[in-house]
Amino acid sequence: MPTFTTPHWFGLLAVVALLAVGYLLAQRHRRRRTLRFTNLALLDRVAPRRQQATRHVPAVLSLCALTLFAIGLAGPTAQARVPRDRATVMLILDESLSMGATDVQPSRLDAVKAAATEFAHGLPPSVNLGLVTFAGTATVQVMPTTLREPVLRGIQRMKLRESTATGEALAAAHDAAQQINQLLTGADGPPPTRIVLLSDGRKNVGREVDGPAQDCKNAHIDVDTISFGTTNPEVTVDIQGRPVPVPSDPDTMRRIAAVSGGHWYAAPTAEALRQIYGAIGSQVGYETRQVDASKPWMILGTVFFVAGAATALRFNQRIP
Repeated sequence: MPTFTTPHWFGLLAVVALLAVGYLLAQRHRRRRTLRFTNLALLDRVAPRRQQATRHVPAVLSLCALTLFAIGLAGPTAQARVPRDRATVMLILDESLSMGATDVQPSRLDAVKAAATEFAHGLPPSVNLGLVTFAGTATVQVMPTTLREPVLRGIQRMKLRESTATGEALAAAHDAAQQINQLLTGADGPPPTRIVLLSDGRKNVGREVDGPAQDCKNAHIDVDTISFGTTNPEVTVDIQGRPVPVPSDPDTMRRIAAVSGGHWYAAPTAEALRQIYGAIGSQVGYETRQVDASKPWMILGTVFFVAGAATALRFNQRIP
């Protein structure tokens, strides 16, 4: 149901109702007076019923205009999707050797670069975006910033490296987000913060993921995880001259999401990954607010008022 910020203006509707009643009574009195002193046959010839009906159009339009103005003054509001005025997002991307698999064309890594670039472009300018890449070690490529060029350059510089230190990457993103949020904390507290972690396999070096995931939960940082690639066991990459199976292993991503209280997504294709990033970007970059919706009512009321004045001049040679 719509809500109104100043509903007391609906009292004007009582005035509109009184005007409508007054107009009807005036027309009834006028008709009685006309019938008393006019020849009916002559009246029907000089003022047909169709003309008698059209002379009421200006009054109807004017009453409609007043009704619309009353609704507009009552301050109607509507839900609207608006960009957040502040938020922090840490993007974590896997660049381990398994990301060279071609089950997602042209390769997992190239598909991630394209989707992450689109994700960065789609966030509102007010959102602080940071970037962490990881393989055997984790690197904070860009601290959270409203500038997009450093993040885009960091994404394009990604290259394949050995091992998968997922726990280290999550810890690095948590620490970077906490540092920037200390600077951005205002009267409403720190800005909403989210970590978006993408990987195609399980952790095989570094700390376990449970500790950093719990730290994120304690800091009220949402963690969304994405398992990228297909689970086909025949998918391989060439490591030291021999093919090594690298099917997507979602266990680590599921575990992080479960501990942190976030959401887990599976992206077996580049299109699925693009859609997931789009959905996450919409959630973190925008929010639903009640905004003023009175303008359309006032515009429509003005249109009816002008139409009423125009028809009054056309049919009655005067403004009602």
